[in-house]
Amino acid sequence: MQSTVHITAQQEVDVLAPASEYYTTGNNSGAVTSRLKTFQDRHSADAFRRRRASHDDKNKAQKFLLDVKETLRVLVEQEDTDGDFQITVNDLGPKTFTVGTADSGGYRTIDLRGTYVLSNLLQELAIAKDFGRKHIVLDEARLNENPVDRLSRMIRNHFWDGLTRRMDAEAMEIICKDPKNRSANTNPRIYVSPSDDDAFNYYKEVAEHRPHLQLEVVRLPETLTAEFVQSINERPGILALAMKRTEYGLRSVPFVVPGGRFNEMYGWDSYFIALGLLIDGRVDLAQSMVDNFVYQIQHYGKILNANRSYYLSRSQPPFLTDMALRVYDKLPSNEESKEWLRVSLQAAIREYNTVWVAEPRLDPKTGLSRFRPAGKGIPPETEASHFDHVIHPYAQRADMSVEEYMRAYNEGTVEEPELDEYFLHDRAVRESGHDTTYRYEKRCANLATIDLNTLLYKYETDLADAIRDIFDDDFADDQGEPQLASDWNQRAVERRQRIDKYLWNEEKGMYYDYDTVKEEQSTYESVTAFWAMWAQCASMEQAQRLTEVSLHKFEELGGLVSGTEESRGIISLDRPNRQWDFPFGWAPHQIMAWRGFENYDMPEIARRLAYRWLYTITKSFVDFNGVVPEKYDVVSLTHQVQVEYGNVGVDFKYVTREGFGWMNASYQLGLQLLNTQMRRALGMVTDPDTFFEKVIERQSTDAHRRRRKSSIAAAKKITQNGQIIAAITKITPKPSSSTSSMPPSLKFTDILTQEPDSPVPSASTSSL
Repeated sequence: MQSTVHITAQQEVDVLAPASEYYTTGNNSGAVTSRLKTFQDRHSADAFRRRRASHDDKNKAQKFLLDVKETLRVLVEQEDTDGDFQITVNDLGPKTFTVGTADSGGYRTIDLRGTYVLSNLLQELAIAKDFGRKHIVLDEARLNENPVDRLSRMIRNHFWDGLTRRMDAEAMEIICKDPKNRSANTNPRIYVSPSDDDAFNYYKEVAEHRPHLQLEVVRLPETLTAEFVQSINERPGILALAMKRTEYGLRSVPFVVPGGRFNEMYGWDSYFIALGLLIDGRVDLAQSMVDNFVYQIQHYGKILNANRSYYLSRSQPPFLTDMALRVYDKLPSNEESKEWLRVSLQAAIREYNTVWVAEPRLDPKTGLSRFRPAGKGIPPETEASHFDHVIHPYAQRADMSVEEYMRAYNEGTVEEPELDEYFLHDRAVRESGHDTTYRYEKRCANLATIDLNTLLYKYETDLADAIRDIFDDDFADDQGEPQLASDWNQRAVERRQRIDKYLWNEEKGMYYDYDTVKEEQSTYESVTAFWAMWAQCASMEQAQRLTEVSLHKFEELGGLVSGTEESRGIISLDRPNRQWDFPFGWAPHQIMAWRGFENYDMPEIARRLAYRWLYTITKSFVDFNGVVPEKYDVVSLTHQVQVEYGNVGVDFKYVTREGFGWMNASYQLGLQLLNTQMRRALGMVTDPDTFFEKVIERQSTDAHRRRRKSSIAAAKKITQNGQIIAAITKITPKPSSSTSSMPPSLKFTDILTQEPDSPVPSASTSSL
């Protein structure tokens, strides 16, 4: 028996509205589809099945009538051939799926084709199911949406909310979860600063009124020593953050987490996340993250690696001044905003003086700073077997198992100075945010890095500028000591002189780290050399030379690579790859470089680099079910990396609900740099080397061209050197009518490739 559905104009909502609106109002309010033709009937032999014909109005906005549960089941059964609950180019299904049109009551059917369209269908069905919808009317525009617009919209409307956390009573069960906790005691636990009575009393009340949580509330001691931090490694917990008193009582100040197993507020991740939030108009949330950093400095003595107990001894790269100033620029111009900035910069000054220019992080001889945190024992947050290869020879000499030796070393019954030195550097690597890389192997705590010292230079210039321009040289730190712009400017001048003396190499046109123990420059070439341009501590001559001599070493097809292949060295079973080395690219490196080139009036380079990176993100998004991961192999153009820790953000069912914090931010920031032509090309997933062909011919050396050729060959890894068939999404514009009120749509189809030596696809093809 056939049912009909009546759709009225009054029921229409924006076809690209946020899911919370789209799946709860209009055609999907629950009252519109009172009776629905069953999914099985639509697929019966009697159903009128067809594809769009030449005489059809191809600009007509189609709507599909779908049984959510049944459509989801059949779609997965047919298209998800590798069983990962995603529809990707690696699946070998027909990539064609039949759906019923809404205006025919589901009787007339149309075929949907291609990886991108079908994966979008899968995602929309999963989201509709989240909202409790059994039947939906789905607009075709949500399936054919330009991938650039779709990803940006999902970040803005969904991902930020999915990554936002609070530490209120209602959220304790979520925020206390820690996938990194390998201790025997997994009860939720919160550690509170000894000077925050309000928070301590609040969480004690939560524990009392919600006994099912089994929440332990622990007050920290006044002095946090390395020995104490180690002593609670078997009882890890979340660290309390800022709370504000409202008319409803105490409320926690929200923050955004990176995602995946990183379910807490991280140091340098938060800076880049805040930049993305500001682009998307989430000023209050970005401001809240600054407030939480100020709280950490006031109560824990530093901006923490993250707010877990095992991170109490170490920090991460400092960005607070720029972060606070970026937020301040978006706030109302009034005294309240100015006072907020004053408190934020006072906290930054305290952190600068007590953490970064104090021993042991300060090297007294060079006057430069190092990542050199305190700590004892083996970092507990790593995988259980992470250090087995390090411990094994010592355990063997002591006639002990690896587990026995690790326990004895942590308890102090076994002493080994060589291991003490090893873990000093390991903690420093983690504080640097670049864990791990051969750049820092067994020496990180001794290095005055270009990263850290350019960040501190930026602190100094930011404080000088703010004190002079915003506070008219009427500024004191949180101890009441007057702070003058001229003093901070002098600190910046002196640091720049030291950077030039110890870190700049004129002959090679590069900044290098400086080993303060060996008293020599490192030879590792890192993309963080461009941070000097972000901080504007490079002269124009240095910036030009760095660009001319060194940029090509890092610019790969999919963006900037972390370090050069030569610096990384040969990889083998005994010397595996590290995730912050070649061939991997990371969002913070891209963002810092873009702004650096803009600072030195090189916007064309900034745009080119942004396009490359956004191409990598967009290509994976189109081909792999909307994935937005932690990092990419920018040489092979894949997120499917074989490296320590794997890749965060790739393990999801049907639809990603979070993306990854700084990756989300890099996409929104990068789009701000692209012109209309570039954005259009990105929406068609146009290969960067094709798009920038003339520029590459003009700039490339023979070595550079060889690297490009090897990049194409490496890309075949994703299809096992071409030995499996994979569908590649091809995006071409659909003809649009000048009279249509709908935006130009895109047509998504799939082509099949099997030959391992097939030519590189055309510009409109997303190459593997």
